[in-house]
Amino acid sequence: MFIDTHAHLNYENKYGDLDRLVAEIGEAGVKKVICVGWDLSSSALAAVQAERYPSLYFAAGFHPSDLGDYREGDLDRVAALLSSPKGVAVGEIGLDYHYDNTDEAAQKRMFAAQLELADALGLPFCIHSRDAAADTLRLLKDNRAKLTHGGVMHCFSGSPETAKEYLKLGLYISFAGPVTFKNARRLDEAAKTVPSDRILAETDSPYLAPDPYRGTLNTPKNVVRVYEKLAALRGDAPEELAAQIWNNAHTLFAKLKNSAEN
Repeated sequence: MFIDTHAHLNYENKYGDLDRLVAEIGEAGVKKVICVGWDLSSSALAAVQAERYPSLYFAAGFHPSDLGDYREGDLDRVAALLSSPKGVAVGEIGLDYHYDNTDEAAQKRMFAAQLELADALGLPFCIHSRDAAADTLRLLKDNRAKLTHGGVMHCFSGSPETAKEYLKLGLYISFAGPVTFKNARRLDEAAKTVPSDRILAETDSPYLAPDPYRGTLNTPKNVVRVYEKLAALRGDAPEELAAQIWNNAHTLFAKLKNSAEN
């Protein structure tokens, strides 16, 4: 059985017939998917989808590039969404300095506030970090006391050395489609070094489709390709790695265990 620990099925009109897609995801062996929000409306839609489909769970929070949509009281609304049995994490949160005119100070404030929210709710968090590795690590270290419920570096793209720093903080490392790309040598090395009890896999759908589907609309069905590449890199039997990641996901995202299928 496979789990996709980070996908965005909560894009309206992106995937066509969602009933059919969810059925196809299950037929591909992907038995659980965590659908991740990036603002209040996308988080609310993810919650609705998780209520509708037994295989879907959700995370709620504000992506650093979407803070323009934040309104006073929205974190309370995020907390209310996450009171659902299927709300498994705060996310995605973090820092993104990729775009011009980024308000770095505002991103840091919201990142810290959402780490505090996750701690208060007793939930893990999903971190997005782009062009901001040093500040992401510094802020996490400064907020070490709020990391007690764990978290994951989603769609990790850094070096083995950076991965080790996050691992020291008790975080998990999740790999997505880029680990299958031919030029991903540094990422390949990182994937080899992450301990077996701290590795996760995802698609980040609809983005970053793995080889050989690169450039097409990504869906959670494709997470199987990520598992296959990780197993090959690490010298693991594919079925053993799938079982390990399944267990890792259920350890980090404890509310996944609420379902009948553990």
